[in-house]
Amino acid sequence: MDQHSRRFVGLDVAKLKISVAVADGERGGEVRFFGDIPSDPASVANVVQKLAKRGAKLHFCYEAGPTGYELYRQLSEMDHDCVVVAPALIPKRPGDRVKTNRRDAVSLARLHRAGELTAVWVPDRGHEAMRDLVRAREAAQEAQKRARQQLQSFLLRHGRVYSGRSSWSLAHMRWISTLKFEHPAHFIVLKEYCQAIEDAEVRLKPLTDLISETVKSWTMAPVVEA
Repeated sequence: MDQHSRRFVGLDVAKLKISVAVADGERGGEVRFFGDIPSDPASVANVVQKLAKRGAKLHFCYEAGPTGYELYRQLSEMDHDCVVVAPALIPKRPGDRVKTNRRDAVSLARLHRAGELTAVWVPDRGHEAMRDLVRAREAAQEAQKRARQQLQSFLLRHGRVYSGRSSWSLAHMRWISTLKFEHPAHFIVLKEYCQAIEDAEVRLKPLTDLISETVKSWTMAPVVEA
């Protein structure tokens, strides 16, 4: 293999292993399954070194998914081309419904060589950190919403209906604190629901504040080096 040869490498990435397939660069060249490797960085580096012997130019691809972009960053830092592929836009053959890690890796390698894959934008670590902050805030907000709904349903079942103008205001919370129940268990349940709301609010506020503070120095624009 000469120093100008190319290989297109399809990676089917899971939490603990990566299935690797290789398509030789020439049109109609061999497409073969290379094997399964552990997904840790050392194992990835080892297989990259094996595939890059004799100066082969490697073009990697894998589907966007829950494993994120650290594999993309590792391959890029090793000076190899890598694209993260939009799963919904991968061409499918009619009637091809059987999915295995091996078949998916081989298909990715073949399609990548043919130029039929659609890449997604890969965020840098700063953008990804902001995304994670937003996701964490959304989770806290959802927990708050769920806790409030549970409390409202509990109160409605027991005929306690707030007549004020705004729910979850200070006046509303003061009203809740004055409610009485005949059975002690109902009072305990009320306290539990109120505590769940308070806990969600404790989570939500610092995340909201941190996002507001981070946005001041954060930009969607790419950094351009001089």
